[in-house]
Amino acid sequence: MLKAILHDAEERMKKTTEVFRRDLATLRAGRAAPALLEKVLVDYYGTMTPVNQMANIHVPEPRLLVIQPWDKTMVGNVEKAILKSDLGLTPHVEGNIIRLVIPQLTEERRTELVRSIKKKAEEERVAIRNIRRDANEDIKELEKDGEYPKDDCYRTQDEVQKLTDKYIEAIDKSLQAKEKEIMEV
Repeated sequence: MLKAILHDAEERMKKTTEVFRRDLATLRAGRAAPALLEKVLVDYYGTMTPVNQMANIHVPEPRLLVIQPWDKTMVGNVEKAILKSDLGLTPHVEGNIIRLVIPQLTEERRTELVRSIKKKAEEERVAIRNIRRDANEDIKELEKDGEYPKDDCYRTQDEVQKLTDKYIEAIDKSLQAKEKEIMEV
């Protein structure tokens, strides 16, 4: 049972850090990346579908994304979805393709982005600490019920703390890398 608690805590922590990394990838850092469009949903015949699942997305230049929907009738819907999104980008339709020009970020916008990712990183650290708390409560419950000796429970709690430190460090590394990317001119 202790191993199951430990395994569950690790899986949940791993998912938390993966979500954080994906969120960072969708953040616009002044450079074009197809991941920017992952959260843009298009009404595709009544179903909300991510752009990257209904179109080819190319990066021909560092500040340009070219979107080519597989269904040519969806060009207008993709354009509307991009305009409605919180990307702050204006799509340019040229026949069957859509061009997205990524503007240079201002210093003020860069610091604002860094502030927002630091806030998000802190939220993820708190989520990991909550996972640690849940696992430790489960371990203490097993110890209190007398199912496992105290030594095993303490050892497992120590392992949970090591996992917590490992995943918080992973979040910090991702944060530092993204912060460096954003502040790079």
